[in-house]
Amino acid sequence: MTTNTDHRSGEVRNQAQQHADEARARMDARRRQHDEGLTGWLNKRAGDWELSGPDEATMQRQKYLWNFLVDHWFRMEFDGWENLPDPPALLVGIHSGAPFVWDAWTVGVQWWRRFGQDRPLHGTAHDVLMAMPLVGRYFRAMGVLPAAPDSMATALAEGRDVAVWPGGEVDSLRPWSERDQANLAGRKGFVKMAIRAGVPIVPIATVGGADAMPVLVRGDRLSQALGLDKLLRLKVFPVAVSLPWGIAPAALPQFPLPAKIRTRLMPAVELDHDPDRADDDEYLEEKYWEVQNSIQHGMDALARKRALPLFG
Repeated sequence: MTTNTDHRSGEVRNQAQQHADEARARMDARRRQHDEGLTGWLNKRAGDWELSGPDEATMQRQKYLWNFLVDHWFRMEFDGWENLPDPPALLVGIHSGAPFVWDAWTVGVQWWRRFGQDRPLHGTAHDVLMAMPLVGRYFRAMGVLPAAPDSMATALAEGRDVAVWPGGEVDSLRPWSERDQANLAGRKGFVKMAIRAGVPIVPIATVGGADAMPVLVRGDRLSQALGLDKLLRLKVFPVAVSLPWGIAPAALPQFPLPAKIRTRLMPAVELDHDPDRADDDEYLEEKYWEVQNSIQHGMDALARKRALPLFG
């Protein structure tokens, strides 16, 4: 049972609902325009979402595996809960090691440990992952939504917390040498989303996830040469160090290396919820950098805790 503690005024909740209705209409129209071939299959599969997760039975069945990974394999440290405002909130972070992004999954597990079904969190994922038959089903059971305007706007309008990683593949597949650099890829859509939904933004700082699968080469040109940028909307084709393959394409199934993950919720960034602000480029730029700089500040502090240059 979700605890209804929505902090927004009735006027702002109505604004959020209107925005969600408009977002669903736009996305439905867009999917109808591209409903053939592989793109059509991808759109249809990724567009099949609902707000039923995370599924408690699924979480209970797998908690022993996740407990081992979080507490012993990743030796995770998580703090900053005092910075979390009343729901709903839009959490914005960086992540590493796509397509598995262990530092993002561990946020969801820690959240479930703390709140259970009282305050569900919806993570977000790329359409390709949401469309895959087995992977997509598992993601949905974990409460994951497509990283699309309609699903996120609807969840926020319904009073749910949502976590998004705007940097996408640019962020998650950045080379290991850039592992401590926050990169939201210049994408400001999350600021517009928060304004229209009437919610604060909670930056998530994390370090260590890149050690679970160190990326050697991001593969921007290789993705273009293979046509993946147009076929699957994948801008990169990375090569990484992973188990059991050694040096291989990052998309292969792999077991994470024993990274030490540290994560912190940073103080909430408050926004003006006048919907006209969503069209104010100067304001969007200001808030975008406020969020990215907060993440970077948190990452710098967490990185200083490292006892070893790798896995530490």
